[in-house]
Parts: sequence; C-alpha cells; structure tokens
Amino acid sequence: MGEVIYGINPVLEALRSGERNFKEILIETGRKGSEIYKIESLAKSRNVGIRRESGSALENISGTNRHQGVVAVVLPKKEIELYELIEQLYKKDNKPVIVILDGIEDPGNLGAIIRSAEALGIGGVIIPKDRAVGVTPVVVKRSAGAIEHIPVIRVTNISNTIEELKEKGFWIVGVEAGTEKSCFSLSYNDPTAVVFGSESKGMRRLTKEKCDFIVSIPMKGKVSSLNISAACSIVFYEILRQRLQ
Repeated sequence: MGEVIYGINPVLEALRSGERNFKEILIETGRKGSEIYKIESLAKSRNVGIRRESGSALENISGTNRHQGVVAVVLPKKEIELYELIEQLYKKDNKPVIVILDGIEDPGNLGAIIRSAEALGIGGVIIPKDRAVGVTPVVVKRSAGAIEHIPVIRVTNISNTIEELKEKGFWIVGVEAGTEKSCFSLSYNDPTAVVFGSESKGMRRLTKEKCDFIVSIPMKGKVSSLNISAACSIVFYEILRQRLQ
C-alpha cells in the first residue's frame, strides 16, 4: 500500500518538497477551505490523483481521527547513508550542524524535535535503527511537515557514527542535565554534531564518552529538567544566534 501521511500541513509540505512519490491523496467528502484548495492545486500540477472519501474511511486508512480530512498514500523515501548526508551538508555549508538523538522513545517528541531542527537551521537528524522510535505517521504529523525538508537518517551504531563525524571535522557536543559547562558558554562556529539522549535515561555511556564537550542548559526553577523537545529547541536556537552575529 505504501506509507501514510495524514494532516493538512504534512501533506501540503510533502507536495511542496517534491521529494515524495505519491500514489494518491484522499480528501474527506465535503471538506473545503483554502488549504484544501492548495493541496488540490499542487496535486494537479504533479499529476497526483485525488479521491473523495468519508471521514470514517480516512480514519481507517490513517489509524486516527486526527487526519484533518486529508490522507496521502506515498512511496517510502529513499534512505541515504551517513557519508551521503555529510557530503550534502558540506556542499551547502562549510560549518554544518547535525543533531544526533540517542534513543528518543516518544514519537511526539521526535516529531517536535524535527520541526524545531528544520526551523532553526539544523542540517540533518540522526537516529538509531534500534531501541528508539522510527519515522512513523505520528512523527510526520507532529513535525508539521518539516520532515519533508530535512534529512533524517537511521544508523546501526551511534558510537561508530560519532567517530565517522569526527573524522570529517565535526566537534561532538553532548547535552545532559547537571553538568557544569553551560550550553551558552560554548562556541558553535565549527562543524558541530549535538547529541541528546533518551527522555528517561539520557545519553548512553559509550555515547557520552565519545563527546568532545558535555554541556547543560542552566536552570533556575524548582523543576530540574525540560521536555527533550524544548531542550533541543533552546540549544538549536543558541547555535543559530551565534551564527547570525
């Protein structure tokens, strides 16, 4: 059948990106509006078939009632290898930034991180193939379509990936609560890979040992930690802020 994308923004951004091969788009019978019109126009320009179906039919296909009246069936994206990602990023920027997510478990968090990463200029997202959430329809929806504009690659071994990035000139910055060095005290004006661990356990020991620096986000409140997607956004913005100066 192919992969399913649901929701107005995810389907719209998939059409805009030009990176997806669509099998068809299903729109709920009677659903109208400017965003639906945009989807219909873009689909027509790309020769993508549109079919009107009931809301219950869309729910059966997408597995959720949060489809916003739009479901697309697409072919899987071609996965790229780490070396291809590095080559692509260096062609665009001589100081690329990558985020490595060492075991994110919640699809909502992964989608939100991808959304922030794309918005704040991160060049790519690396996730492990095992013991972590993959790119699911929920992740695509929570990214609000941002996943169509930023490469997300899966790797077998995070430690080996870090070593390969180091060989290609990247500094590795781990982010973990409770460390003395602030994320705001570090310079990010070189090729950088920022590493975040899982929501419950943080970075794995081997991953942490591979980092060149370990930093934390200074906190003043009584709650000692942030949601992982909020923490990512803070560090991403600090990198962007420094590079805009």
